[in-house]
Amino acid sequence: MLKKLNRKQVMAGGIGLLVGTLIILGIRFVTYQPEKGVHYHANFAVYLNGQREEFKDIFYYIGGESCTGENDHEMTPYARAHMHDRVNDVVHVEDEAVTWGQFFQNVGWVVDPKVIRTPDKVLLADSSNKVSFMLNGEKVDNIVSRVIGDKDRLLVDFGPTSNADLEKEFVTMASNAEQYNNSPDSGTCGGAMQDKNSWRDRLKQML
Repeated sequence: MLKKLNRKQVMAGGIGLLVGTLIILGIRFVTYQPEKGVHYHANFAVYLNGQREEFKDIFYYIGGESCTGENDHEMTPYARAHMHDRVNDVVHVEDEAVTWGQFFQNVGWVVDPKVIRTPDKVLLADSSNKVSFMLNGEKVDNIVSRVIGDKDRLLVDFGPTSNADLEKEFVTMASNAEQYNNSPDSGTCGGAMQDKNSWRDRLKQML
């Protein structure tokens, strides 16, 4: 009788443990929240001698769909800040402390107070032409080391441009970064890929 009682107790305890484990795993599955990666947007425009740069070449957007390399969570320079979907006035930022200088470098440009170098030309500042920057409505001396802020608006201009013309250019810039912040992103990179709340991710969290 004692042996039978012990066996029943062991079975009951085992069943209770199994049920408790399943409940805990179920709760973890249902309440799983993926790790949030950095992902926000900013607007920009570049004017060269009075003409807005359109960034038409597909080169500027290559990699927007899969820019993380072999490891899904590997953060490449391009993944940190880039453009995609042929939208030429929105920067997608997916890492901490990314600067405007790094963004332009990622698309093959050099932009600083003395020179603008594109993939096919070099524009040097001189007594007649200058490189000007307007960030969020304020003129600034240099943007190379400035961290791209959420919903920033940056205007870059080269030429004999007056302050009045700079302000006109700035007013015509896009200001839809917040709209992109609140919309699903078709080309995800780096940290944004961690936002996907997939069944595989949930199962991993359970175990």
